[in-house]
Amino acid sequence: MLKEAVDVQRVDEAIVERLRGTAPWAAPGRVCALAVELLPVTGASVSLCVGGLPVRIGASDDAAAGMAELQTTLGDGPCLYAARIAAPVLARDLTAVPAVLRWPVFAHQATAAGVRAVTSIPLGVEPVCVGTLDLYGPEPGDLDGGDLHTAVVLAGVLTRALVALPRPEAGTDSFGGGGLSGLTADHDQIHRAVGMIMAQLRVPADEALDRLRGYAFARGRTVLDVAHDLVGHPRSLYAD
Repeated sequence: MLKEAVDVQRVDEAIVERLRGTAPWAAPGRVCALAVELLPVTGASVSLCVGGLPVRIGASDDAAAGMAELQTTLGDGPCLYAARIAAPVLARDLTAVPAVLRWPVFAHQATAAGVRAVTSIPLGVEPVCVGTLDLYGPEPGDLDGGDLHTAVVLAGVLTRALVALPRPEAGTDSFGGGGLSGLTADHDQIHRAVGMIMAQLRVPADEALDRLRGYAFARGRTVLDVAHDLVGHPRSLYAD
């Protein structure tokens, strides 16, 4: 027990030292890279909950970014479930029956990409969840006690960094270039595309988002890619 306590303390100190002086807006990417160094995972991503959507604001690499975007496109996965229940989700084996039944399409797509386990840690102060830190492993298994503690500490660092970001000025929607809007600006396109679909098809927001997701998935694209196309070149969703 003493050795475990010493190891945990060393990890905590290492996190503080590595992130010292990091600007809040740069913390998501730095934490993702650090997670891959400290934990038995091959990828990490950070997503914020914005208007019911998980919005990726950082990733350790393109593969991890792809896992985050896949969950946004599907509207399903450990990331969304952790955000919904505001508690850690440990998907220890995506090929096992519980995971396949809960997230059938995500589990299939993720394992095809070489991801066998996902750990999603909520960001925020219980019971309020503002996003998730998502960790991707190539082999089945949970993070053990010490590794799970490290993941929770990293999530706490991210929460504090996000709280430190500038808030909009009274009566405006502007955060400035380094605020939350700077991190999520790319995904504003999704909300604009949803609005366009609502107007075109005269459907409510939930149905418009579902249609956007279905269109993107059927074509092997991400929701963000399709949204960029629709906003940049206004047309009907089904006008191929």
